[in-house]
Amino acid sequence: MAKRTRTPEEAREKDREKWMARFQVRLALQPGVDRAVVLAAVKEVTTHCADHGEDPRTAFGDPDAHAVRVAARLVPADRAAGARRQNAVLDRLDSALRRTEGITGL
Repeated sequence: MAKRTRTPEEAREKDREKWMARFQVRLALQPGVDRAVVLAAVKEVTTHCADHGEDPRTAFGDPDAHAVRVAARLVPADRAAGARRQNAVLDRLDSALRRTEGITGL
């Protein structure tokens, strides 16, 4: 069975979907980002792209870098700092648990 060739419009739509998916994942991984921040950011991107007729990569560049910029702008500094501290504690706990895996009797 022959593979169907995408039209240029289909290829642009697929690229847009990939950019948005990566942006959302990277944004969600930023310290202090919650569902409301992700929804607000997605709305900003989609509105801008619809209003200006641009694709997100042209308008905002790399999705990872844009996620970092958006998080810095939309997440209050104290909430982001608290999330970073909490993540650091969880990372240290995880590391300690991994080191104890080989110890018998625990």
